[in-house]
Formats: sequence, structure tokens, C-alpha cells
Amino acid sequence: MTVTVKLEGFAELERVIAKELTHAAGKGVLRRSLKGAATPVATLANSLAPVATGGLSGSFIYSTKLNKRQSALHRKMYRNDRAAIEGFVGTNHPAGVQQEFGNVNHGPQPSLRPAWDAEGGKTLGRLGVLLWEEFQKSLARAQRKAARG
Repeated sequence: MTVTVKLEGFAELERVIAKELTHAAGKGVLRRSLKGAATPVATLANSLAPVATGGLSGSFIYSTKLNKRQSALHRKMYRNDRAAIEGFVGTNHPAGVQQEFGNVNHGPQPSLRPAWDAEGGKTLGRLGVLLWEEFQKSLARAQRKAARG
């Protein structure tokens, strides 16, 4: 199943951030905003994970890093996409994929997909609010720093 999401205003936001902040400060704004918006998805996935799986509950996290295998697959999929900031919600628990999608021995017991279904729209809404808040904070820091000389 493919989900299409249309986001507006990011080109304007990118221009304003580039004009008002340094490159590093702009990336920090994006990184902090994305983490704040996506972390509730991981929290909800942890609460939905079956407890009997032996550690799957509590293993869902937000991270900017992937393991070696995931990284190789990601490079193949997004070879030509030069995204400035990426974040991922998931688990490295060995039973994670088996629980989410099932196998020949047991049916699926998803937790991440229901978490995204419940939080996906809210996550995008939170991202917009957090981007604005983080931009304002970083702009204020940059202005204070410029005033000090």
C-alpha cells in the first residue's frame, strides 16, 4: 500500500532558514523538530507491542541512524535523493519484523503500523508547529550572538 502526503510551505521555510540562520543552525532546527514530531510514534508503538515477545516492547525508538543492512537498502532505494535531514522510527529487535508481519508459525501482531495509522497525521501537524518554534528559538539565539559581537 502506498500513502501519498502533500506538504506545503517547505520551500519557503527553507529559504527563510537559509537567509536567517547558518547552515548548521538550520540543520539543527530540522533535526530537533523531526525528533520531537516522530518520537510519539515510537512511544505508541512501544505501548502496542506484545509484551510476551521478550523485549520487543520498549525497543521502538526514533533515530537518525540505521543498521548496516538497513543502510544498504536505504541507499539503493534513495540513491538520487539528497535529503538534508532524515529520521527513522523502528526497532532492531530480531523479532521485530516477524511480529509486525507474521510468519508461517504465527500471524502478524503489528504495533508500528497501527502506531503510524494513529499518529501519522498528528505527526505531520506537530512537525509544522515544532519547526516554527525551533526556528524562532534558533533565530533568537543567532540574534543574541550577533548582538554580543
